[in-house]
Amino acid sequence: MRKAIARHELAKDILFVLIGAFIALVLSRIGIIDGVIAFFGNTAVASFVAGMFFTSVFTIAPASVALGSIALHAPAHVVALWGACGAVFGDLILFYFIRDRFADDLMDSFGSNFTKHLLASFHVGFFKWMSPVLGALIIASPLPDEFGITLLGFSKTRTLALIPISFIGNILGIYLIVWFGSAI
Repeated sequence: MRKAIARHELAKDILFVLIGAFIALVLSRIGIIDGVIAFFGNTAVASFVAGMFFTSVFTIAPASVALGSIALHAPAHVVALWGACGAVFGDLILFYFIRDRFADDLMDSFGSNFTKHLLASFHVGFFKWMSPVLGALIIASPLPDEFGITLLGFSKTRTLALIPISFIGNILGIYLIVWFGSAI
C-alpha cells in the first residue's frame, strides 16, 4: 500500500515538473518574465531572485528563462554570480525543509530491503566519498538541485560543506545556461 502511494507521489512530482516547463514556455512567449525582471529593475536583485528559483524541480524552467533574459541586458558573469548566491539560499531552504520529502518518496517507491541496502551503501567505501561528488555534479548540471541535495543528505553532508558545493555548482550551471542562451 505504501509503495503505491509513494509511486503516486513520484508521478505527481514528475507531472509538476512538466507543468512548470509548460508554464515557463508560456510566460516567456507572452512577455511576463521580462515584465517581472523589469519590476526588480536591478540586475543583481533579479538574478538573485531567479537564482533562488533555479534550485527547485518545480521552478527551474521559468528561472532558467528568467536568467537567460537577464543576461541579455547584463554581463553573464554578473548574472551567474548573483544567481548562484540566490541558488545557495534556495538550496539551504531545500536542504532543511524539502530534501527528506523527496528522498522519502523515492525510497518508498522501492522495496524496504532495497532501501536499507541503498542507505547503508552511502556510509561505507566507494559511495561514502562518491555520493557528495555526484551530488555536487548534479547541482552544477541543469538538473534540479533536489537530486543532488538528496545525495548529499544521504551521505550526511554538513551545512558548511553544502554552501561552497552549492555556490560553485550553481555558478557553473547558471553560467553555462546563460552562455548557451546567448550563443543561440
